[in-house]
Amino acid sequence: MSNPHPFPNEIPFLTQLGAEFLGMENGRAQVALNLVPQHMNSWQVTHGGVTMTLLDVVMSLAGRSLDPDSRAGVTVEMKTSFLQPAGKPGGRLIASGFAFHRSTTMCFCEGEVRDGDKLVAKAMGTFKYLKRLDVAAKL
Repeated sequence: MSNPHPFPNEIPFLTQLGAEFLGMENGRAQVALNLVPQHMNSWQVTHGGVTMTLLDVVMSLAGRSLDPDSRAGVTVEMKTSFLQPAGKPGGRLIASGFAFHRSTTMCFCEGEVRDGDKLVAKAMGTFKYLKRLDVAAKL
């Protein structure tokens, strides 16, 4: 996958989170996160919201990689299954997304997050393509 950094569009939340854009092309995308104490929940493992954010972003990017005219992929629906606790501070999560079907306005994707070789979460999502920045601004 190509490795331009930072993310294709500036997303302040992802910058603050510390997410790293690894690449997107041909219906696939990857992002990573080096874990720090701020990413933990009260049990000192990665907060589920952090995991869901990575899944949401990586699936949207996978879908956008199939449509060069798309300026954004807005989440319509997302289902996440948590399989086991994610990492602890000092660890690194890798999220991978795959777009398995698209229409002219929608894309259907799946994603997963791994902590090393340990699968910690899987998701499926539906994303709507936004073609124009002025449409995104109205949201």
